[in-house]
Amino acid sequence: MLSVDAICVKRDQALVLDDVSLNLAAGASLAVVGESGAGKSTLIAAILGLVKLAAGSVSWQGAAVKNCRPALVMQEPRAAFNPALRLRRSVLEPFIATGSKPEPGKLESLCDRLDLSSELLERRPAEISIGQAQRVGILRAIIAAPALILFDEPLSALDAVNQKLTARLITELQQEHGFAALIVTHDLGFAAAFADEIAVLRAGRLLEQSVAADFIAAPGSDYGRKLRDAAVALGALDQ
Repeated sequence: MLSVDAICVKRDQALVLDDVSLNLAAGASLAVVGESGAGKSTLIAAILGLVKLAAGSVSWQGAAVKNCRPALVMQEPRAAFNPALRLRRSVLEPFIATGSKPEPGKLESLCDRLDLSSELLERRPAEISIGQAQRVGILRAIIAAPALILFDEPLSALDAVNQKLTARLITELQQEHGFAALIVTHDLGFAAAFADEIAVLRAGRLLEQSVAADFIAAPGSDYGRKLRDAAVALGALDQ
């Protein structure tokens, strides 16, 4: 289980995350929702150990998060890759770093699942579309079979068609491969469809965490209720 226990993160002496605690069970999915500037990306950085904690702790099954080989799918998909490298080299980076190889046929199988051709993997990031780059990013995240994948606003850079395709793909892959998934997003419709649980972050503070269906039925905070009501008004929760 991922345990985030009362963490605080400061930037220029100001609290960016303030006493944030949440839990994510192995194989489960949690969506953290909130407006821009709520601290969602900082939360991911804190979980990955990329920022210093002013207080609190983060662990996976009682040990360091790095032990579960976490993977990250970034908000800007093309920027997630070295522009000088061909995509195949970038996808296989987790194996190259450890001197290992993927299981025979695994790369080809996942490419088929993600509708990616072997020819596309010979291109560089600038030579593919944003939608293709996001799928390659998911491929790189999942190929090493991590126990935990973190998604940082994975739909925000995509057009409406690719948003729907990618949302469905992330949901199906999480169910098929059984990794724990933490996704930060401002899209409550995606969060409700994807996640087992929803947590609400505002101005660096976690206001609530509950089962997704319970949150949609009756948010536990005034701000959560405003988010839910706005999503209902926009039709974002229509299935």
